[in-house]
Amino acid sequence: MKKACKANLPALIFLLALLMIWQAGAMGMNASYILPTPLEILQRLWELRETLFTVHLPATMTVTAIGLAISLVLGLALAVAMDASDMVRRMLYPVVVVSQTIPTTAIAPLFVLWFGYGIWSKVLVTVLITFFPITITVYDGLRSAKTEMAELLQTYGATRREIFWKIKAPCALPYFFSAVKMAVPMSIIGAAIGEWLGAQSGLGYFSRRMMTQLDGAGVFAPIVLLSATAMIAVGIVALLERKFVRWRGESS
Repeated sequence: MKKACKANLPALIFLLALLMIWQAGAMGMNASYILPTPLEILQRLWELRETLFTVHLPATMTVTAIGLAISLVLGLALAVAMDASDMVRRMLYPVVVVSQTIPTTAIAPLFVLWFGYGIWSKVLVTVLITFFPITITVYDGLRSAKTEMAELLQTYGATRREIFWKIKAPCALPYFFSAVKMAVPMSIIGAAIGEWLGAQSGLGYFSRRMMTQLDGAGVFAPIVLLSATAMIAVGIVALLERKFVRWRGESS
C-alpha cells in the first residue's frame, strides 16, 4: 500500500498543481459560464448529485457495460479468427483498421436516425470506438507466443485447441488486460459522445443540456463524474490483472 502511494505521489502533486493553476486562471477570468473554477464544479456536482447519480450515471453506465461487453466478445472473436487463419487475417485486418477512420461524430447522428433515441444507437457508437484496441492488442498477444513451444507440443501430438489454451492464451492474457484498460475509458467516452449527439438521459446528454443554459459548472460536473468513474473502473481492472497475471503484479 505504501509502495503504491509513493508511486502515485508525483501524479498527485502534478494534478494538484494543475488544479491550482486552473483555479487561479478561472478566478482571474471571472466568467464561470465559460471556465468555472474547480471549486465551483465540485459545488455544482454536489448540488446536482441526486439527478446525476440516480438518473444519468446509471443510464451512461448501462450503455457502457453493454457496449464494452459486445466489444469484448467481438474483439476476442476477431483476434482469435485472425490468429487461426492467415486468409481470415488478410480479409479482416484491413476492415478493422478502416473502421477506425470513420469520424464518430459524423456517423453517430446516423445511428440516432436508424435506431432512434433508445439505448442501441449509443451502444453502437461505443462498440465502434472500443472493439479496435481489443482486437489488435489481443491479436498481437496471440502472435507473441513462441512458435518453438507450439511446434514442440505438436511433435508430442497436441491439438490446435490444446496449443491455444496451453501456449497462446497465457501469452495473450497480459495483452488482454492492457486492452481492457484502454477500452474501459474509451467505452465511457463513446457512451458520452452518443448521448451528447442524441439521447434523453445520460451524462453526455446532461452536459449538453447544461451548455444550452450557459451553466459552465453544470457542463463540467458530469465530465468530472465520468472521469472519476473511468479511473475507478481502470483501477478495478488493474486489481484483476494483478490477481490473474501474477508475474506482472510481482514485477510492478
